Amino acid sequence: MKDFQLENRKYVIGTAAVIIVAVYLVRLFTLQITSDDYKKSADSNAFLKKVEYPSRGIITDRNGKLMVYNQPAYDIMVIMNETKNRLDTADFCAALNISREEFDRRMETIKDRSKNPGYSRFTQQVFMSQVPEEDFSMFQEKMHRFPGFYIQRRSIRQYQYPYAAHVLGDVAEVSPADIEEDDYYIPGDYIGKLGVERSYEKQLRGEKGMQILLRDAHGRIKGKYQDGALDRQPVAGKNLTLSIDLKLQELGERLMEGKIGSIVAIEPSTGEVLCMVSSPTYDPRIMSGRQRSKNHKILGNDPWKPLLNRSIMGQYPPGSTFKTGQALTFLTEGIVTPSTMYPCYRGFYHKGLHVGCHGHGSPLAVNYAISTSCNAYFCWGLYHMIGNKKKYGKVQNAMNTWRDYMVSMGFGYKLGIDLPGEKRGLIPNADYYDNAYKGSWNGLTIISISIGQGEVNLTPLQIANLGATIANRGYYYVPHVVKKVQGEPLDTTFTRRHYTKAQRWAYEKVVEGMRASVIGGTCHSANRSDYEVCGKTGTAQNRGQDHSVFMGFAPKNDPKIAIAVYVENGGFGADYGVPIGSLMMEQYITGKLSEASMKKAEDFQHRRISYGSRNR
Repeated sequence: MKDFQLENRKYVIGTAAVIIVAVYLVRLFTLQITSDDYKKSADSNAFLKKVEYPSRGIITDRNGKLMVYNQPAYDIMVIMNETKNRLDTADFCAALNISREEFDRRMETIKDRSKNPGYSRFTQQVFMSQVPEEDFSMFQEKMHRFPGFYIQRRSIRQYQYPYAAHVLGDVAEVSPADIEEDDYYIPGDYIGKLGVERSYEKQLRGEKGMQILLRDAHGRIKGKYQDGALDRQPVAGKNLTLSIDLKLQELGERLMEGKIGSIVAIEPSTGEVLCMVSSPTYDPRIMSGRQRSKNHKILGNDPWKPLLNRSIMGQYPPGSTFKTGQALTFLTEGIVTPSTMYPCYRGFYHKGLHVGCHGHGSPLAVNYAISTSCNAYFCWGLYHMIGNKKKYGKVQNAMNTWRDYMVSMGFGYKLGIDLPGEKRGLIPNADYYDNAYKGSWNGLTIISISIGQGEVNLTPLQIANLGATIANRGYYYVPHVVKKVQGEPLDTTFTRRHYTKAQRWAYEKVVEGMRASVIGGTCHSANRSDYEVCGKTGTAQNRGQDHSVFMGFAPKNDPKIAIAVYVENGGFGADYGVPIGSLMMEQYITGKLSEASMKKAEDFQHRRISYGSRNR
């Protein structure tokens, strides 16, 4: 008779053996195929892969003046697997002049995968970045005492002048989001955060190199693996030539001291931005090196918002500078002719509605309306356009036709400048007013948009671009702050003409009005004998003191510069906008200021506008 108990035991033992073998096979598969822990460990024992960082491209102004360059600095790297029980922490901290608490905090941060998603104990991690050369020299002498720590040569950005911070931007350590977005980066790398440093990051950063070094069993470097056959040399980043004129930028920032607002100047024939001033500003040199994070936090907490680039992010009522666009629309659409006369009895009066205006001759035609900045003329023009049912059928069609003209002039949408953060402003359409007034509205309801008030908002860049478009008599190039990228053609986005819906003959009439404004109108203080200036003031209404605005260009028939000046709470356009714009045009066209203009510039530099304690 068979011993069934023995028979069953045989099967149990056999099954257990099979399970054990299977577990070992799965573990071996995991270790050898799906896990790279052992491979990393073996590689880290045999090789040291040392990243070689390229030199970041330098940046110059349009005349070749060096604005941004590189200085050597050093990162201290650590391979965590090599430091175990082998590091004299007290000696290490003394060599770097840091506390034990800071040492522990840095080591914990390295191992925190939420902050350092690429962490591996077998690969180099950044322990301390941007160590100045003088501190590095002292540490290097003791390097042999600190197993697992290595030196990585880097460079840090240096900004030559205290100007153009909003254009240049800055460079800082990559965030986890940067790493996730682009696999070029690893923890400890640097990336452009603002300005052209951000928008031209891929051109400026270059390409990393790699050295593969052979190590012995004790971790000592024995030389290059395969005599460097597998090494890859870094490729330097490309240099940028900005369209910015540094002298003009410097003057603009001086003139805007103690004021909130912006100056934007454009070369009409190319769309190149000659200066971009946002005030208040800051010195870009404080955004470099190991103090960058601390200084960025201080600027970010400043209630006057110096980090805000008001030139492209500030959205303001354009005031009377907007009347030029209205004249172009009314003339091209046949709502008015050059000889159409409208009355102004210190303002627009119709059906109980009153929009005020200053005293001047009446009735008046379009060129005189521009030169005197007559509110009534443009109110009548919009009223007759929106109410023209014979031409448009209904107010919604008229409104959207008006909107199409505005959009063609570069309003209501981003222009596409090569800087991050541009805002679009606001140009309302029929749907906007249908929603606001439940479909019951007419030209009188929205009359304020005819004079650049109400719902209309533009950026200073858009106002400057309006000036460039009028200077060109009907077209513009997308404004851009980079004139040239080393070894690359300029993006065609910046070389195509954009034509508006208005006719050239209408532009000529508007130019006549802007010229008349300088000869004997609201811009008369900008008049000169050596070149013809064309201009338009704006006094943008505000809950407090009005904003002072100026838009213009010069010379009239060979325009070299178009400009917009926007000074918050500066009062009439003639108070701040016109004199500042006039000084800026003189500097660019003649290359210097006259003695009288220098005194005037010094006066405006020291003028301060009181803004109280309001958070801006």
